[in-house]
Amino acid sequence: MANSIYITTAEPHCGKSLICLGIMDNVLRRTKRVSFFRPIITSNDPDKKDKNIELILSHFQLDQSYDDAYAFHQKEAQELISAGQTNELLDRIIQKYKHLETKSDFILCEGTDFIKESSAFEFGINIQVAKNLGSPVLVIGRGDLGRSPEEALTPVRLAIESFHEQDYDVMGAIINRTDPEKTDQLLEAMNRQWPSDKLLRAVIPSVDLLKSPTVSEVVNHLNAKVLYGKDQLNNQVYRYSIAAMQLQNYLTKLTENCLIITPGDRGEIILGTLQAHQSKNYPQIAAIVLSTGLDPDPAISKLLDGIPDIIPILSVESNTYDTATALNQIHAYITPNNMAKIHASLRLFDEYVDMEQLESRTSRIVSRGMTPRMFQYILTQKARSAKKHIVLPEGEDERILKAAEILVEQGIVNLTLLGLREEIEKKILMLGLNLTSENINIIEPEQHRKFDDYVDTFYNLRKEKGITRDMAKDAMMDVSYFGTMMVYQGDADGMVSGAVHTTQHTIRPALQFVKTKPGYAIVSSLFFMCLEDRVLAYADCAINPNPNAAELAEIAIATAHTARAFGIEPRVAMLSYSSGKSGQGADVEKVREATEIVQSKNPDFKIEGPLQYDAAVDLEVGEKKVPGSEVAGKATVLIFPDLNTGNNTYKAVQRETGAVAIGPVLQGLNKPVNDLSRGCTVTDIVNTVIITAIQAQSN
Repeated sequence: MANSIYITTAEPHCGKSLICLGIMDNVLRRTKRVSFFRPIITSNDPDKKDKNIELILSHFQLDQSYDDAYAFHQKEAQELISAGQTNELLDRIIQKYKHLETKSDFILCEGTDFIKESSAFEFGINIQVAKNLGSPVLVIGRGDLGRSPEEALTPVRLAIESFHEQDYDVMGAIINRTDPEKTDQLLEAMNRQWPSDKLLRAVIPSVDLLKSPTVSEVVNHLNAKVLYGKDQLNNQVYRYSIAAMQLQNYLTKLTENCLIITPGDRGEIILGTLQAHQSKNYPQIAAIVLSTGLDPDPAISKLLDGIPDIIPILSVESNTYDTATALNQIHAYITPNNMAKIHASLRLFDEYVDMEQLESRTSRIVSRGMTPRMFQYILTQKARSAKKHIVLPEGEDERILKAAEILVEQGIVNLTLLGLREEIEKKILMLGLNLTSENINIIEPEQHRKFDDYVDTFYNLRKEKGITRDMAKDAMMDVSYFGTMMVYQGDADGMVSGAVHTTQHTIRPALQFVKTKPGYAIVSSLFFMCLEDRVLAYADCAINPNPNAAELAEIAIATAHTARAFGIEPRVAMLSYSSGKSGQGADVEKVREATEIVQSKNPDFKIEGPLQYDAAVDLEVGEKKVPGSEVAGKATVLIFPDLNTGNNTYKAVQRETGAVAIGPVLQGLNKPVNDLSRGCTVTDIVNTVIITAIQAQSN
């Protein structure tokens, strides 16, 4: 029988998406066998998919189909109930739930949306469904709408009482979307109402990002025509503002990310607010909506046509008042492609919900080892515990910027981007990212106050190698050299590069003046391979083509220490085409010699070599080939004999099993500098920055 939670709301628009994201993320740290189920979805259109099902299935890549994630459309459910066929409704819901249960350790169930006038009716159905599925209930309320803490608490209290009247226990209550200034008051009120520790209680404050729609949602809601700025429809809209006064008076009313509503014939408002948007003295604007069906005058349109990267300008047929009224009826959603909202939701859930209480209520989940999500969660928490300053030299790359938004939104690190400020800010605007001067630092190397100091430092470090001061200046104009010098001088704790530059371009500066730690002769690399039920360390898969026995031993020692620093107990397998004493040949002897070197230097290490891959990771094979070994079949650190073997193996495992490969992580440097592949994803960048921050903590 699968463990489960049934989420139901006490009233409409409580923000269930945030809660579902948070619970799913928490559970997936313990098992991959997780499913999502909505007994009844709001949409009655078979071609229009449910937003929350799409969000959860897409973001977490759950192994289930869309059709398996729900039982009924709302209209179907209401027709059955009206016909007195409630039992048939419940039977079908149970049948679909049981189908998911056969392949799940945990099922998250989400109740109806409460957006119709039949909220009381819907609540009764949710009680019946939860009872028949045997799922503990989590009640969600909302703390906005200008209500007092007691008023916000009332719908939640009534909902919990309704379940108790049906002899059904509630596991907890979360009040979401709360005025940040009333969060503590509301939590105190909840503790007074339910003093028992048996009930999970949490209050989550609202944030502008989550309650604001995107311009794309505005377009869909108003059925608007997009005149300009189709590439910036992901801009967030924090506020609506009607421009009805003269320009000089209206400019003082502008606020960050506002959407301006004005009749289409107000050319001076259009041009004046666009100019304000481009000025550093006024806030950024999300979009402009032109009401009354009037398009700009041809002369104005000609001018607009020549403005690059223009913000969205929309046109609607309705008048200004009706347009503003319609906009106030928009409800913002979290969509699968809006990573900023997703990560903001996860951060809020982790910060304001007692995770130990939540885990105690899902304690029957079968733990299948350290899952990739658990490993990534542990790394994130570790990086966040002592924030480090990481420099990203490729600040103009879109993937870097998207990763930067995630990292600062989750409060994991402090970041500096290198590049042309104007180009970076333009791309941030175009991508609709929540990156500002308050949460990120941008440096143009040549304009930086320490540029000349960096040039002098590099010259003094390398002049014996024939470097002139002019050559040193040219080097510091290169973002890789400048970023590495920031790390060397202590102006940053670590650097991540390689999304645009080659591995050689990234690590050459580090080799020239950051150099290796005492006791290390070489720099090597490892990948954390996150398989379905465990995390392994592979080395060296990126740097050293054909290490000798001494170098192979150093790679093994470095990788074992790195693995231990990241929470993986090292059991080191020195890989070869032979296991134990069965094989002969120069390649096998190299691995055997490297194993002996490691054992002599670190007698406490659990190490075995040579070992074949299957003997290293498969218990049955390992016991047959090397009986009684502490490593065979249980290896967590796998050392490949050469780069050809290591690089091909990690890529094969990654592609064929769907494993998440985090790295390459560079080892042996005095300060952390890590390389990305040029085909890296946003997730790869985030993971590598987190790894770099943890390495900086160790330093």
